[in-house]
Formats: sequence, structure tokens, C-alpha cells
Amino acid sequence: MSEQISSVVLGAGLMGRLLAHTLAQLGHQVTVYEAQGSDAQGAAARVAAAMLAPLAESAITELPVVQMGQHALKRWPELIAPLSEPVFFQQNGTLVLWHRQDAAEAKRFEQLMHRTQQQLPSLPAAQTLNVQGLQQHEPALENRFAQALYLPGEGQLDNRQLLAALLKSLEQQNVTLHWHSPRQPEDFQPGQTGQPDWVFDCRGLGARTEWPQLRGVRGEVIRLHAPEVTLQRPTRLIHPRYPIYIAPKEDHVFVIGATEIETEDLSPASVRSTLELLSAAYTVHSGFAEARILEVSTQARPTLTDNLPAIRCLGDRTLQINGLYRHGFLISPAMLDVVVEWVQHQTTTLAKQFQLKFEHV
Repeated sequence: MSEQISSVVLGAGLMGRLLAHTLAQLGHQVTVYEAQGSDAQGAAARVAAAMLAPLAESAITELPVVQMGQHALKRWPELIAPLSEPVFFQQNGTLVLWHRQDAAEAKRFEQLMHRTQQQLPSLPAAQTLNVQGLQQHEPALENRFAQALYLPGEGQLDNRQLLAALLKSLEQQNVTLHWHSPRQPEDFQPGQTGQPDWVFDCRGLGARTEWPQLRGVRGEVIRLHAPEVTLQRPTRLIHPRYPIYIAPKEDHVFVIGATEIETEDLSPASVRSTLELLSAAYTVHSGFAEARILEVSTQARPTLTDNLPAIRCLGDRTLQINGLYRHGFLISPAMLDVVVEWVQHQTTTLAKQFQLKFEHV
């Protein structure tokens, strides 16, 4: 009988939890080291809408991210299925709205998506909706908009439910969990006696000492409880400065966000961005006027110079996975599958398929 493979995962954000959970399922003896606590308070994934919208994101990102996002739409149900705790997952498509004064920007947005759909014909094409079509797809809007775009097949999940369910899975699979225990890759010598077989660095911005190209990009998100609002799918509002999204979760909870600021400042959200987000939500549905603000959160996403993710090999058996930027939930299943393929076969065809940077340092 072959000896059990031992793996160390540094960081217990989205990528760290997902990887540790998967390795444990594959029979590895897994140990996780996390600099903060088990509640994921320091993780960018906790402050996210967790939308799975490859075509919508194609207007502001590169084709590899779109390809990885398309992969995620089929992988997330498979990844969620074995978890013992429920995770809200929805695949009702994305709605894109705009006010009359933003019609030119909406046209540009549509053209960018059309270009992507031509490059990736397997992506369902955006559908143009008139008043009647919009009423059928989203009755709660009550003729507030004259037209819209519907992106079929896109989805979302509940980020905090997922993080909690993955933690529960790690505990059930007897993964060794070390909280408030920061570690670095150089603390381990994989392959040597008494050392793990593999080390996986998923620390996000915590890895900057070894990966100086990383930077933080601030995001601000508002969570509301709006019993009077019954939107059935993620909705994006074309805005003069940035597309604003409204993601409906269970029990009339809504996640609203958009802001991207080139800073790692994690101070509370500004009045300006808070007003813009709340005002935009109100113009979509007047029921948001009576919503209750559950929280206003800020976080910095780990981002590389080209805003694309990458994997680096530090030696034969130490991998760094980083740079997921604002696309963590959209691309993490693809990143996971690339890493697992490498661990099992010491080669990866998926990285080439996704045009993912996989470097040996």
C-alpha cells in the first residue's frame, strides 16, 4: 500500500479552502496554516458578490478569464454537491440595465460582449429585451426600463455559505487547521524526511514578500436586507464610472458593489461610493428605499500587474497560486483543476487551454 501524500496549504481564503478540501478528498493528509481566524475575516472572498458571469465580465477583462469562468459554471455544482452544509447556487442568467442617458455606454458594453461571443461561440449570446421581454424575465422592475440585455446561463452563489461549508468539510475530513499561525513557503522543505510532500501558497496579498508584483485593489460592498425587493437574478446597471451590480441572495439579502480603487487602504467606505451604490440600487427598484443596511465592507483583492491570475513553481513541489483579483469565484475552479492536474501528473494541459501563466521560478 502506498504511503499517504502529505500537503501543506498556506492561507484559508477561497483558494486555500477549496484546494485543501479537494486534496483531502483525493486522500492527501492536509495541514492548513492561516494568519488570521477561521471566520475568513481577512479574506477577499468574504467581501464579494460571488457572481459567475463570464460574458458580462468580458466587457472589462481578458479572454482567459472568460474561458475559466465558463469552466466554473459547470464545475461549481460538482464542487458544492459533496459539501454537508447547503450553499445557495443559482443559474438564472444576468440582467444588464441602463438609463436612457447611458445608452451609448450600454451600446459599447454590448459590442464588447458580442466580440467575446464571436471568439467563444460556446458562450450563449446576449439577448436584447424590450419592455415586454423585460417584464417576463424580471416582473419586479415594473416597466422602469425600456430595454435590457439578458445573458442566459450565468449564475452566482453565496460566498459566505460556501466559505463556511468548506470549513465544515475540512473539519469533517480531519484536516489539521492552524489558525493565527502565519507561515511562508521557506518554512518547509517538501520531499525531505519529516516534511510535507507538497506546499501550496494561497495567501493572497500575504505572499508579497515572495511575489513583489502583487498589489491590492480595494473593493467596497454593501449588504442590504430588502423584503420589498424580489429581483430573481444578478442585475448590472451601466453607470458612467463603472458597472454597478446587485446580486440577490436568499431571504431578500442583496449584495451591491462596483468600486475598484487602486489602493490597499482598508478604512471604511467613503460617503461618495456609498451614496453612488445606494442611489443606483434605488433607481433599479424603489423598494431599496426601505431596505436595512446590514453592513458596508471593504477589502483589497490580490492583483498582479496584468490583472490576470498566475501559478508559480518554487522548486519541484511548492506552488504559489495568486492574482485572482476581482474574479475569485469566477476562476477558482479552473485554478483548482490546473493545480490538481499538476499534482497528479506533473504536467498540465488545462493551463494551456486557459492561457494561464504557469511559471517555474
